[in-house]
Amino acid sequence: MKTLEKISSFAGNTFAIWVILFAVLSLVFPEGFAWIAPHVSLLLGIIMFGMGLTLTLDDFKGVLKAPVSVLVAVAAQYIIMPLVAFGLAVMFQLPPEIAAGVILVGCCPGGTASNVMTFLAKGNTALSVSVTAVSTILAPILTPALTLLFASQWLPVSAADMFMSIVQIVLIPIVLGIVVRLLFSRQVDKSVAALPLVSVVGIVAVAAAVVAVNREDILTTGLLIFTVVILHNVLGLAIGYVLGRLCKFDFANQKAVSIEVGMQNSGLGSALALAHFSPIAAVPSALFSVWHNISGPVLATWWGKRSQDLSSDDEQNKAG
Repeated sequence: MKTLEKISSFAGNTFAIWVILFAVLSLVFPEGFAWIAPHVSLLLGIIMFGMGLTLTLDDFKGVLKAPVSVLVAVAAQYIIMPLVAFGLAVMFQLPPEIAAGVILVGCCPGGTASNVMTFLAKGNTALSVSVTAVSTILAPILTPALTLLFASQWLPVSAADMFMSIVQIVLIPIVLGIVVRLLFSRQVDKSVAALPLVSVVGIVAVAAAVVAVNREDILTTGLLIFTVVILHNVLGLAIGYVLGRLCKFDFANQKAVSIEVGMQNSGLGSALALAHFSPIAAVPSALFSVWHNISGPVLATWWGKRSQDLSSDDEQNKAG
C-alpha cells in the first residue's frame, strides 16, 4: 500500500507534466487515444466517486464556520467565469461550437485540483475544499441554467438533459462516495492516499481522448482556442484575487478565492460537451485542463514562496 501511496503522490505532484505529455502524444498518435472518448462520462463518474470518498462532514461544517467567504467564492465562480467566457466568445467572434464550449467550461464548478493548488500556495485549504464541495453540489442546477442563458444564442441548449447528465456523472457518484466513507471510514482512510492517482489517470485520459478526436480541428484552430482559454483562466484568477481583497479577506483566503474562481472542473466540461454539443465543443475544456495545470502550479509555487518570505520577515521583526 505504501508503494501505491508513493506512486499516487508522485503522480499528483507531476500532474501538469502528464497532462501535457499525453495531450502531445494524442496529437501525434490520435488512434491510440480516440477509443477513450465514449467512456469519458464513466471516467468522470469514477473521479467524482473518489472526490466523495475524500469529503467529510467537516468540509460542509466549514460552510457554517465561514459562510461569507464560501458564499463569495461560490457566487464569484458562477458569475465571473461565465461572464468572462461570454465576453471572450463575443470579442473573438468564436465559431458556435467553440463559443458554446468556452462558455460551458466557464459554467462548471471548481475541480479538486484547486484544493491541491490552494494547499501548495499556502492558502486556506479548508475554505477551498468547502467551496469546491458546495459549487459541485450546486452544479446540476447552475451549470445547465447558466449554459442555457449564455450559450443558447450560438447553439440549442437542453438544460433538462444537461441536468440529468450532471446528476448521473457528478451528484450520484459523489453521494455514493460520501455514503461509502461514512459506512467504511476505516477502510477508506487506508486507501484515500491512493486517490490522487485515480484522479490523475482519469483527467489525463479525458484530455487525451478529447484532443485525439479533435486532432484536425485543434491543428487549425488550436492557437485561437488556447489564447481564449489562457485569458479566461488568467482573468478568473486575477478577478477572484481582487474580489478577495475588496472583501478584506486575509491573504490565505484571497489565494483560496482566486484559485477557486480561476480553476474549473474541465473534465465535467469535456463530458458535457461530448454528450450535448459536438466533439469540437469539448476542446476548450481539454485545453483548459492542460493550461490550468501549468498556471496553477506556477501561481501556487510563487504564492507559497511569498508566504514563506513574509513569515521569515515577521519572525525577524519579532526577534529584532
